[in-house]
Amino acid sequence: MLSARSLFQGIVDNDDSFRLFCSIAASGEAQGGWENGRIAALLPASLRELAPKVSRHGADEDKHGRIFQALMRRRGLTPAEVPAATDYTALLERRGIGLTHDKLRRDEPLTEHDVITYLAHSRVTEQRASDQMVMLVKHFGDHPELGKAVRMISQDEDNHLAYCHEELLRLARAGHGRTIQRMLRECAHAEIAVYRDVSLAVMAHMGRILRWPKAKSVVLAAGIRAVYGYERLGGWRRMVSLRMPERRNALGGPATTAPEFA
Repeated sequence: MLSARSLFQGIVDNDDSFRLFCSIAASGEAQGGWENGRIAALLPASLRELAPKVSRHGADEDKHGRIFQALMRRRGLTPAEVPAATDYTALLERRGIGLTHDKLRRDEPLTEHDVITYLAHSRVTEQRASDQMVMLVKHFGDHPELGKAVRMISQDEDNHLAYCHEELLRLARAGHGRTIQRMLRECAHAEIAVYRDVSLAVMAHMGRILRWPKAKSVVLAAGIRAVYGYERLGGWRRMVSLRMPERRNALGGPATTAPEFA
């Protein structure tokens, strides 16, 4: 039977597919680390109190990238080139979602509107990351090779999501509610399409590496499109709701380290 567990088990068991999976993940996390580092440095004076939390967010993303790199090293693998069609961050930027890398490379302070753009983008993408890690913990939380890594990353992603909820609610109370809701809707509608396209691209590459029969590839592609259909009809709403999280001040302390993955 084709299940999420059997699908990912096949990817993990093969060095070439595992290498590509970890390379894609490490690249995305490294981009997130850089982006948050730049945002922390460019925050406007009115929101400088966010700097430690944004920096912590970036440090966590950098740590995740190092974890995926370490998982490859433990098998004697080197990073693979990341196919452009699987670059989730770049594809979102191309759709005008989030802050552009061009803006972040300038040494010009961000505006409050820019910070709301960043937090709305993060609210949506961290929901996706949290959902994916919950799934991986469910199936691989006790895996001897991956278990500790996926549990650690999942906890961090939950903290990131809680932080986004709390800060967006604070800004909504300050009078930015309508702007936040509009940005969240725009981000969510773009993200579900990008996630569909990236998922199709990743599965196509995995299928070639693992020599999946055509029928299996067709079924997987249909499943990915079905998920997109559900999200387009209403599933996107889970990405735009805001509620005060149980984890308050989730990024208020120093970033946790992962020396075992160094």
